[in-house]
Amino acid sequence: GREAARLLTDNLHDVARIAEIFRRWGIHTHLSVSFGSPQILGGLDTTDPLDPGVQAWWADAADRVYESIPDFGGFVVKADSEGQPGPFAYGRTHADGANMIAQALAPHGGIVHWRAFVYNHTQDWRDRSTDRARAAYEHFAPHDGTFADNAIVQIKFGPMDFQTREPISPTFAAMPRTNLSLEFQVTQEYTGQQKHICYLGTQWAEIMRFQFWPDSNPERTLSDLPISFTAVSNVGMSEFWTGHPLAQANLYAYGRLTWDPTLDPAAILSEWSALTFPETPAAALDEIEDIMNGSWRTYELYTAPLGVGFMVSPTHMHYGPSIDGYEYSPWGTYHFADRDGVGVDRTSEGTGYAAQYPEELAKVYNSLDTCPDELLLFFHHVPYTHVLHSGKTVIQHIYDTHFEGVEAATDYQRRWAALEGQVPSDVFAEVTARLVEQVRCATEWRDQMCTYFLRKSGINDDLGRQIF
Repeated sequence: GREAARLLTDNLHDVARIAEIFRRWGIHTHLSVSFGSPQILGGLDTTDPLDPGVQAWWADAADRVYESIPDFGGFVVKADSEGQPGPFAYGRTHADGANMIAQALAPHGGIVHWRAFVYNHTQDWRDRSTDRARAAYEHFAPHDGTFADNAIVQIKFGPMDFQTREPISPTFAAMPRTNLSLEFQVTQEYTGQQKHICYLGTQWAEIMRFQFWPDSNPERTLSDLPISFTAVSNVGMSEFWTGHPLAQANLYAYGRLTWDPTLDPAAILSEWSALTFPETPAAALDEIEDIMNGSWRTYELYTAPLGVGFMVSPTHMHYGPSIDGYEYSPWGTYHFADRDGVGVDRTSEGTGYAAQYPEELAKVYNSLDTCPDELLLFFHHVPYTHVLHSGKTVIQHIYDTHFEGVEAATDYQRRWAALEGQVPSDVFAEVTARLVEQVRCATEWRDQMCTYFLRKSGINDDLGRQIF
């Protein structure tokens, strides 16, 4: 962190060399520097965005950056989030903070991406009126139209944190006079961390085609709004670039979908597989694509059910099951499971989160009769015997999906083994090893989830399968 700060303020030659490499690739560069703890620069007594001295410091810093990198894109800022400082410390808004940096960048044609990932991370789990999902809307929507023209509010696709399944953030529909960016997570923090096969093109296409106004304007999707796209990448130092060789497809799909959200994610996967394995027989490519096309939903089957989210381990960077791992934590409460039921009441009778959506969609989420099954536990606290639109009870759905998920992951392992000699040997070996881990982890998810909810509900599995 200190070395990055030194580069920013004293010597930008290394950054300039990196930028030159990107420039050769035709990539417009932005800089995002993440510090483990706040770095105090400039010898100022304050970082108040309305302080003239702070404004002058940023203007001078921007001047020096552009002297070294004339076509530098701008900055990405995360402020007032997860213990980091920001405008709130001075009674200022996020528009005040973003506009101060935007003003420094404007003479150079630069832009600032200001992240909307702002919420109270010191909550009292006993207080059921507190709801982290409400935060982005509450902090940003009231300031629609006050952000500078070269400021972009960067919003995660859902109101929480890149969960396998969560509703689309209502903030997108609430800020029509602000430049917005839809943020995805190509790296699989909550979807198997590139140890599991999980093709996310399917999820992203579904998100991009989401309808905020299903009755009055059903043709207008999220991707039709005047937004840009950003992502947390999955590229690292792995010999396969993305750790799991098949996770390369997510980086490819992100690029293709952000240029054309109408593309079929299955067709994108076919493009990727043909380009990646040009010597592999067509039948083998079909098998790989078939596995990957269903892999996001398979991951959902054996992890958190019905949109409830956050049943992951806090101590292993959100990998593997820990059903109560966050339940009594200041970071938020996510499932409220007890002997009577499960889910978070975000209706008008609960936290009121559903009311942040346009009225016609708020009505859909607010009612048990119309709320989609896959988001039921995100919006409602229901008995285990509640019957889904699928005809199953919630508890039987939990049992069935977790067993089905393990069966699907095991089937992936069998089908991949049959491809030996048809894909490059190093890729075959790496995917084989990761599938062993995927099946192990999926089994752990199944056993912990089914046992937990059997003990909570006292309701047996209709099929009499082994639950511990």
